[in-house]
Amino acid sequence: SSGINAEYGGINNVQTEADRKAQLLIVSSLMKQLPGATIIGEEDDIDYSTPEAKSLITMDCSSEVIRQTCPPQYAHTKESDIVIWVDPLDGTKEYTEGRKQDVTVLIGFAVNGEAVAGVIYQPWFNLEGPTPGRMLWGVVGLGAFGFNRLDVPVNRKIITTTRSHMQKSVQDAIDSCEPDKVIQIGGSGSKCILVIEGVADAYLFASPGTKKWDTCAGDAIIRTLGGKMTDIFGDPIKYDAEQSYPNKTGVLAAMSNFEFYRSKIPSNIMDR
Repeated sequence: SSGINAEYGGINNVQTEADRKAQLLIVSSLMKQLPGATIIGEEDDIDYSTPEAKSLITMDCSSEVIRQTCPPQYAHTKESDIVIWVDPLDGTKEYTEGRKQDVTVLIGFAVNGEAVAGVIYQPWFNLEGPTPGRMLWGVVGLGAFGFNRLDVPVNRKIITTTRSHMQKSVQDAIDSCEPDKVIQIGGSGSKCILVIEGVADAYLFASPGTKKWDTCAGDAIIRTLGGKMTDIFGDPIKYDAEQSYPNKTGVLAAMSNFEFYRSKIPSNIMDR
């Protein structure tokens, strides 16, 4: 991680210049393209009125996305009803440790508190290939794109969870599901990708720790595929602008077997 300008804003709160620069570009561009939407980024001390911010604005759009037709249920959505949650560099700790394969950029779109569209970008995916990096994206009612989902055995139980925050409540929740395998990986975006691609069957984190910008994008794509993301008790994660940022009651995501995992987790695993 040499050459990375890292600052420490408290215990386990590593912030890099890359975080701030990425958010400056993403949010400035979104503000230009969707001026009526509410945009909430992880970094909260950024001035978007500076010449630097204006110089980073891009109006480029993916041709793959633009040629799609907006699902009818969102065709007349007002910009003022849209809340966009941005994590410019999910997996900052992994980034500073050189584990760049676990780093993602997350942009989630919510309407009426529900995650309806998401983008997960992996800048360091397939670096040795002819086209490094990839973008996974999806819109509820349209579909999900940018990846190949595996054929998943019906009774397989593979859980993905935190690499560096394995508290007792997390371990107890995992043990209650009796998994065949546990994949510990950094970054909420990376965990969502494992579920999206079918590498893992569930993403389980029975602890406060993630924020709305960590989960909104993955929540939307998982919903698009017919899966479900909630808190650890099975209650929906709401993405209104007025919501508190932390997911205080954890995260549970899975595809067709969601109810199995939800039923296995003890109700007293953590405080509501």
